[in-house]
Amino acid sequence: MAIKLGMEAVLKYKVGAGAWTELKNVKDVTLNLEAGEADVTTRANAGWRATVATLKEGSVEFEMVWDTGDAGFTAIKNAFFNNTAIGLQILDGASGQGLQADFSITNFSRSEALEEAITVSVTAKVTYSATAPSWLPGT
Repeated sequence: MAIKLGMEAVLKYKVGAGAWTELKNVKDVTLNLEAGEADVTTRANAGWRATVATLKEGSVEFEMVWDTGDAGFTAIKNAFFNNTAIGLQILDGASGQGLQADFSITNFSRSEALEEAITVSVTAKVTYSATAPSWLPGT
């Protein structure tokens, strides 16, 4: 069995035609993948409802420490405030498998707990782009 630990996973970002850069100032990353559904039930299903998957949705949620000196933090913040796309790779390791797509930052919420570092919760959703989302197979 080839298990992976969350701490081995990698989140990379890319602004425009730039290079992929690891986003190290993240924790608790969640990749959400879902598909819509279409009912294709017929009489031939012998009383069973039949469903097929339709359009896929992809989003990623993560937290970052509020660090205005961190280039990755600044790229995420700028993508949110400027309504610009940002490329993300959500991988299960340095050359692992995962989703690659252009994303829109739809949530950038700051938390100011009394005895903790200020953090920001980020939600990114696959956005309109000339490059279609793809699943990287890893090596």
